[in-house]
Amino acid sequence: MSEHTWTPSSWHALPAAQQPDWPDPADLDRVLKYVASLPPLVFAGEARNLTDQLARAARGEAFLLQAGDCAESFDEFSADSIRDKLKIILQMAVVLTYSAGVPIVKVGRIAGQFAKPRSSPTETIDGVELPSFRGHLVNAPGFTAAARTPDPERLLAAYHQSAATLNLLRAFTQGGFADLGRVHQWNREFVASSPAGQRYNEVAAGIDRALRFMAACGVDTESDPQLHQADLWTSHEALVLGYEEALTRQDSLTGEWYDCSAHMLWIGERTRQLDGAHMEFLSGVGNPIGCKLGPTATPEEALAICEKLNPGRVPGRLTLVIRMGADTITEGLRPILRAVTDAGHPVVWACDPMHGNTFTSESGHKTRHLEDILAEIGGFFDAHRAEGTWPGGVHIELTGGDVTECLGGSSEVLSGHLDTRYETVCDPRLNGRQSLDLAFRVAELLPKR
Repeated sequence: MSEHTWTPSSWHALPAAQQPDWPDPADLDRVLKYVASLPPLVFAGEARNLTDQLARAARGEAFLLQAGDCAESFDEFSADSIRDKLKIILQMAVVLTYSAGVPIVKVGRIAGQFAKPRSSPTETIDGVELPSFRGHLVNAPGFTAAARTPDPERLLAAYHQSAATLNLLRAFTQGGFADLGRVHQWNREFVASSPAGQRYNEVAAGIDRALRFMAACGVDTESDPQLHQADLWTSHEALVLGYEEALTRQDSLTGEWYDCSAHMLWIGERTRQLDGAHMEFLSGVGNPIGCKLGPTATPEEALAICEKLNPGRVPGRLTLVIRMGADTITEGLRPILRAVTDAGHPVVWACDPMHGNTFTSESGHKTRHLEDILAEIGGFFDAHRAEGTWPGGVHIELTGGDVTECLGGSSEVLSGHLDTRYETVCDPRLNGRQSLDLAFRVAELLPKR
């Protein structure tokens, strides 16, 4: 998709930010060659189907819900944790669909979100300097030299955990767990006891009534797969480029290249250099692509990113994920909306209200306040309302566990509660109650269709 000849390895000629300092290049090469011999995790046709769904969001006919862990963990991997994350995403999607009347494109930060960019390559504690923790794809969080040494064998472990996660997700979403008739059963006890959970139960009761009404009118609700199954697509930040290249395959039907590590990949705020390796690599794969834009982004940069990643102006190909902070979102976003729209780029506009609103609490925990998160979402919708454009989605870090990592919410988490269940391996996540609070707020803001 670049003007020059693109290959899966052409990124090697460009500066690559945020790459691990692997101690043994020969060992890394051995592992990457083995990963390249393994089956793809997803298929090109699935990625094309997601592009079609995202095209609807670009046209204002659907809404993107992209949600999941800040960074997946090797240590907290279980069927229960996968199920609970899926439950929260399904609950949020039901609230949004029922309230706003548009289809929800559900994309998980799951089955591959193992690597994280860092503000510094090293970390110092009590005078000891070690490499920063870069996610379980690269090293371990423990503060020892052995734990923090990048280990290529983790690439294999990430592949196999992603494959197992995908297998279970497909079973859940296609095997009856996502049946709309089960919406009451998705409600976890800790959500059911909260104000957000009570609102959710009202939505679930309304869906039950609607299904009974359809059946009474002669509609065969039992045989319609859309009422009993759900599509959940996978995504992660394409950060460690050697791993992404190893899972890139040429589609036998179209001849195009696809990164088969996930259905959708994104470029982060720290790696979106126009002349950098990440932009080069993702410009050539056929997957739908996201790109984060922070508070320093200009209209000119946004236009250049659109031209680099989607020169053919394919609807659904590119999602611009805005992460500017609650105080700057409305005025910072409006000129970018105007420039991209006037140039005719059919992007999906999504709001990441998490990363621009992170701070350190008095207790020393990195945290976020739900009110700041909701304020940024409100500003995002205000900007679109002012410019006459469609607010196409939200990008959220959450977990199915009853954690205490973000402040606020209808069952309020206070600063003194953070120590109770602060379990993240990187950034603070919304818990189930807070996630439903957010879904109801977004549903109130979405224009009814």
